[in-house]
Amino acid sequence: MAGAAPDPGSAPAGPALQAAAADLVDEVAATRWGRISPSVYETGRLVSIAPWLVDHAARVAFLRATQRPDGGWGQPGGYALAPTLSATEALLATARDGDPSAAEPAGQGLDRLIGWLAGPAPLRVADVPDTPAVELIVPALVDLVNAHLDALADRPVPGLDRFAGVRLAAPAGMDDRPLRGIRAMLDAGAPVPDKLMHSLEVVGPLTANQPVRPAPIGGVGASPAATAAWLAGHPAGPTSATLRYLEAVTRRHGGPVPSVVPIAPFERAWVLSLLIGAGFPVGRPDRVAAALAAPLGPGGLAGGEGLPLDADTTSVTLLTLAQLGAAQPVDCLWPFEVDTHFSTWLGERTPSTTTNAHVLELFGHHVAAHTWAGARDRAVVAKLTAWLCAQQLPDGSWMDKWHASPYYATFCVVTALHRHGRLGGGEPAATIRRAVRWIVATQAADRSWGRWHGTAEETAYAVQTLLLTAALDEPGAHAAAADGLAYLAATSGQQPDPPLWHDKDLYVPPRIVRAAVLAAFRLAGSDNAMRYGISSPAATD
Repeated sequence: MAGAAPDPGSAPAGPALQAAAADLVDEVAATRWGRISPSVYETGRLVSIAPWLVDHAARVAFLRATQRPDGGWGQPGGYALAPTLSATEALLATARDGDPSAAEPAGQGLDRLIGWLAGPAPLRVADVPDTPAVELIVPALVDLVNAHLDALADRPVPGLDRFAGVRLAAPAGMDDRPLRGIRAMLDAGAPVPDKLMHSLEVVGPLTANQPVRPAPIGGVGASPAATAAWLAGHPAGPTSATLRYLEAVTRRHGGPVPSVVPIAPFERAWVLSLLIGAGFPVGRPDRVAAALAAPLGPGGLAGGEGLPLDADTTSVTLLTLAQLGAAQPVDCLWPFEVDTHFSTWLGERTPSTTTNAHVLELFGHHVAAHTWAGARDRAVVAKLTAWLCAQQLPDGSWMDKWHASPYYATFCVVTALHRHGRLGGGEPAATIRRAVRWIVATQAADRSWGRWHGTAEETAYAVQTLLLTAALDEPGAHAAAADGLAYLAATSGQQPDPPLWHDKDLYVPPRIVRAAVLAAFRLAGSDNAMRYGISSPAATD
């Protein structure tokens, strides 16, 4: 297959490929929780905040098992800072509480942090990725670690004696003023801002009269750590719903916990959007549309119960509903519009390229499907086309705040520009060609694509981008797509999916990754899924 030109037409999917997609649709249509990988950051917070919670020992063991040989945790570069701070602080707390097995990994974590923050080439704020609440999380954890280090002078812990009196500092350019401001605001009785709910653990114990209500599923801010922090400020103890939430989340992974749960609306919308966009027919569309629309309200919807409403999940959900023949009004997105683009949520610090690509796809579909679409709808298409083109990096790629890989952001933007960019009077072809050339030029020798190393997820995004834009006939694009498909065929199910999606640390949404791979094969017109190792693994939720 390597070197052949895949046909990106509408050939029917083979039975196994279609069966795998149908199983995936059934899974996401039925779930209330969604499924993502466990989080070092979030698990560390639970170890520290809620050592009383069931499976505490399993969480401590998870932190020890996931420590890297260099003493840190997490992915390369600045992505390791938040999980390493969280795990180190949790193990320091555990060691000081009398567990001697935690001292050695805590010391290794401290050595790694000292090297990053006080070494010859210390981390700067520019080295720290723009993950949610990172400007609050890092100073809060530095303070907690320093409190442990100060306490070692009075209460030594074997194996940690050499750290007594040592102090950490946040990366240059990052300080604790935003964190202190939020704490002062809450101490004065102000309500907790919606977008802070997911990271409530950074503010410390709340007063019992803070008007914070758990979501119906029992969690606060769709976060185990935020839920545990909320409980710490309620002397009456956990309600039955919050306790059931925490226990259910810990059981799902045998102790460790993900950083955001539930996340079903996000997972459902992304899986269905990828599959429908690749041409998969969706069985029982009324049932699927009902599942998508159920959490949709007048202000849009959130990625999960307890998260703030956001334009990203809302736009992908509305687009998918329209593609299923169950279109809903788009008016709920207008509050997210700002002068040049759309905010992911109200009060956003930094804009998202992929959110705006998804909004462009929705409004482009709306304009193309309805002759009565108004001037404001068409203006959105023109505005977002111009804004997205302006965000392209010099090498031809895009980056985004919700994913570590440029291949995901580039796939989202190129898809939107290719399908709808010309509707607003723009001419995005040159922008798209630069992106295609970048993808062809960055394919690895093993035929994969990846930011740090080749992955199935990133290869699937690269292949889809090349197949969707095949009519441009850029040199090398067809052969690169065929080689990427061959890589996916040869490695299917053989490698774990690395965490690439942004939350408080990086995570994997395995169903979304699987949908991306299936979509790549579907776009290639494959009619023999078993040839590519495609099967439908049993999954529980």
